[in-house]
Amino acid sequence: MTRPQPSPQSVTTAPESLREEQGSRIRRYLVMMAIRTICFVAAVPLQGWMRWTAVAAAVVLPYVAVVFANAVKPRAEGTITPVTPVVPMLSHEAETLEGHVVHHPRDP
Repeated sequence: MTRPQPSPQSVTTAPESLREEQGSRIRRYLVMMAIRTICFVAAVPLQGWMRWTAVAAAVVLPYVAVVFANAVKPRAEGTITPVTPVVPMLSHEAETLEGHVVHHPRDP
């Protein structure tokens, strides 16, 4: 009994690599933490409702950042498209044509 050969996957339907996905999640987390730091620093010179808005954002942003950092993109099933096999143009049984090249007067 022979095992069926797995069909190769088309590059255009391949999912994003784990390293790239983790890198994008880390960058997103770091950007949110940078915004949080800016909110803390900005809360010092600000006054009134703007100070409390900056403090509230600095308190809420870690939760939001962790939720987004842990959100993994779902792996969609059924999106794998097999590569169409290439059929060679010539086979071993193809006949060879004989002839000669005719040059036109305008050809260099």
